[in-house]
Amino acid sequence: MTRIYIMVEGQTEEPFVRELLVPHYAPAHKYMTPIIVSTSPGHKGGVVSYGKVRPQLLRKCKEDGDAYVTTMFDLYALPGDFPGQGSPSFPGTARGVQKAQFLEQELARDVNLANFIPNLVVHEYEALLFADTSKFAEWTQPAVVTKLATIAGTHQTPEDINNSPLTAPSKRLRGAMSAYQKTFHGPLVACDIGLPAIRAACPHFDAWLGKLESLP
Repeated sequence: MTRIYIMVEGQTEEPFVRELLVPHYAPAHKYMTPIIVSTSPGHKGGVVSYGKVRPQLLRKCKEDGDAYVTTMFDLYALPGDFPGQGSPSFPGTARGVQKAQFLEQELARDVNLANFIPNLVVHEYEALLFADTSKFAEWTQPAVVTKLATIAGTHQTPEDINNSPLTAPSKRLRGAMSAYQKTFHGPLVACDIGLPAIRAACPHFDAWLGKLESLP
């Protein structure tokens, strides 16, 4: 039996883990528990400051040394104090996957605990929903689905939909579908798409799950 705690950014990722990952991996005796990061006493959600997140990561890693701790944080809009953000080696002009890999290495170096597995979603959670835009048909008009399909078709992978404040996945999604509600539609559409399709379309996300699958 392998226990894996997944520190998530908010109330969209938490049901994603609970409804897609937990039932998928339980038969393989990998038991996942989502934990929403705290931003202040009594408030949860959002990586607004690495200084607030780091103690939570360290505490969870140390309180259960036989379990693993990983993250599901958005690459988009990471705080300036996140490890590697201010590094002269940060690959600012590279693809999102390369940026995520660099920051994950820096995060692993900063936490420096053997049971910690860093992970960033490229560029944010909504990118995963572009793996199959046809699944929005139940929630919106055909013209909106067409717009979303066009956006997905202009990028090599959903993870290449970039992180500009105007063109990030969530911005593009809301621009096409004004009624989109992150915490409502996000988990439902992801469940409709299914884990295999998301993994096939999003290689960095797939690689993360591959690491979790390889844990003893």
